[in-house]
Amino acid sequence: MFIVQNYGEAIFFCIITMLCWGSWANTQKLAGKTWRFELFYWDYVIGILLFSILAAFTLGSFGDKGRSFMDDLHQADTGSIGSALLGGVVFNAANILFSAAIAIAGMAVAFPVAIGLALVLGVLVNYYASQKGSPVYIFTGVALVAIAIIINAIAYRRASANSRKVSTKGIVISLIAGVLMSFFYRFIAASMDLDNFENPAVGKMTPYTAVFVFSAGIFLSNFIFNTILMRKPLQGEPTNYAAYFKGKFSTHMVGVLGGLIWGVGNSLNLIAAGKAGAAISYGLGQGATLIAALWGVFIWREFRYAPRGTDGLITAMFLFFIAGLGLLIYAGI
Repeated sequence: MFIVQNYGEAIFFCIITMLCWGSWANTQKLAGKTWRFELFYWDYVIGILLFSILAAFTLGSFGDKGRSFMDDLHQADTGSIGSALLGGVVFNAANILFSAAIAIAGMAVAFPVAIGLALVLGVLVNYYASQKGSPVYIFTGVALVAIAIIINAIAYRRASANSRKVSTKGIVISLIAGVLMSFFYRFIAASMDLDNFENPAVGKMTPYTAVFVFSAGIFLSNFIFNTILMRKPLQGEPTNYAAYFKGKFSTHMVGVLGGLIWGVGNSLNLIAAGKAGAAISYGLGQGATLIAALWGVFIWREFRYAPRGTDGLITAMFLFFIAGLGLLIYAGI
């Protein structure tokens, strides 16, 4: 089993997580030109599950350190498995609302509001459960990120004044998704022995096994959450599974790619948590808000209708995000 050896390596993995979690939604934007997001979401979830299986039987099974995936799964107790499964259910409820928010309000809004809020609350939740890292730097970093979120909200309000894309519904859905998103990581972390990945306590799981069970929770709960959303969508007309199976192979693959990208980030983040601590690892991963904002502003041009002076607010938002993330990294040194 592959295990992170030092803090620097853990931070590197968290940065990759940031890039992955901040970029997967581009696949939704691409597929959304011809494909309902509820249908895209099925492919996305399948991609997450596929990567968890791939990682479990490769990085999670090769080498002479720790328990292999199958051995680890067999010895896991019901409490650990249940915790990781619940994490998947909570994440799916949050993420399907978050995906809806992207479709309604755009990446430049949904990411800072939902994931930014999830970062602030999630760091607090995870630090309370596993106090690793300097609380002064962690909470100061979180405060700077919170300021960045407020600045982004102000920038969006200015932009929406001259845009027909004003969506209070999108912002409300983003807030609900952010609150739910802040709790899923704690359930996964609780299923693992964060202090010893090489020889986890009996009943606890390695990151690879926890990610697989977590991903199974996402997939299974999707039959409930997404089916409901397909029949009673938050935007647009209802759709069905017949429409899903009529989709082009290339369209399906875009969604699967999105899930694979998110899955890479998720696995690396949990692998890094052993050295960085759950609060820092989660917080840096959710710095994806910064990456997504870059995509939304410069590639998708979601602030193109903004009045003069908005560019300064966007710049300030990025600077506060960078400063906050920098303090989170320094907190573990």
